[in-house]
Amino acid sequence: MATVLRWGIISTGSIAGVFVKDLLVDPKTRDVHDVVHKVAAVASRSVEKAQEFINKNAGGDPAVKAYGTYEEVYADQDVDAIYIATPHTLHHDNALDAIRAKKHVLCEKPVTSNASELRALLAAAKENGVFFMEAMWTRFQPLPQAVMKLLEGGELGAPVVLHADLSGNFDIHNIPKTHRILDPVLGGGAILDLGPYPLVWAIMALYENPLNKFTPPSNISASILKTPLTGVDANTSFTLTFPKIAAQAILSCSINLAASSPGVTIRCEKGAIHVAAPIYRPTSFKVEYFGANSKVVREEEKSFEYVGHGMHFEADEVARCIRDGKSESASWGHNKSLLEMAVFDEVRKQGGYTLPAGVEKVVWPN
Repeated sequence: MATVLRWGIISTGSIAGVFVKDLLVDPKTRDVHDVVHKVAAVASRSVEKAQEFINKNAGGDPAVKAYGTYEEVYADQDVDAIYIATPHTLHHDNALDAIRAKKHVLCEKPVTSNASELRALLAAAKENGVFFMEAMWTRFQPLPQAVMKLLEGGELGAPVVLHADLSGNFDIHNIPKTHRILDPVLGGGAILDLGPYPLVWAIMALYENPLNKFTPPSNISASILKTPLTGVDANTSFTLTFPKIAAQAILSCSINLAASSPGVTIRCEKGAIHVAAPIYRPTSFKVEYFGANSKVVREEEKSFEYVGHGMHFEADEVARCIRDGKSESASWGHNKSLLEMAVFDEVRKQGGYTLPAGVEKVVWPN
């Protein structure tokens, strides 16, 4: 029989709506037969807000409980796992409360504001014997997995340079300064909000490449251009060097530009892979195979289709890990989230972007 995982949803923003709708897609449409998801409870600022969310995203199912506090979801005995969709500067406290209530946790990206907060959460998860994972949904989608398999196959040779960018034009001069993308109290700016997506491609293609043997980058070089509106980073670029495989990742993110396509290009010794935007949910890529003098001698295009937005793949992983008694995912384990947060800490340090006092709940030395 299929494993049924009962979810509690913390916060009712747009990303939580996408997640819930994906949970309710029939798993058989993606050829999944061993796990099923159920939304058991939703919490918002009020019961009314939670019920509005249920009506909009869960078909008004009367079996889904609406709560006006997060604590009620943590205490609900019908909830197995908590999905946290609050702003990332609240992730540490929300996740810690869920962990202490002995709930398994899937926490949106970036998983915390800094690496120290994440280490504190991982220690708490271990102490309480619960599963914990960052919601890096891109890692579990079919297309990125196909790209990783292609790279590992060796026909393109070793990867040499990876370019990845995620930008979004948030019209920053015409939105409130309290908007999440501009408010430093909410960890606003490009690097923490958009940065996980170019970085995950570097982790998948270079850090996870078998030739690299999970060797972290030896050098991180970063530059930040802040907006005078609120002091958050508007444009950030950072380069990671992986000497084990003699490769570099050149990454960037912006809050005042439209996304570019292709959003990811992986240049290898014998070819190149071009991933179409959006890089967080790509559905097509092109492969170029080189002959003599690096001339393109063959091209292939591949596309992927599935029902839903693509967040159900990470939910399937959570269900299987919990079913099997695992504390972390082999595909997106704690080591990769720790690497991600260490990179962001260093990028912000080099760029001089500090969050307001008190926003970071744990500030142990990194």
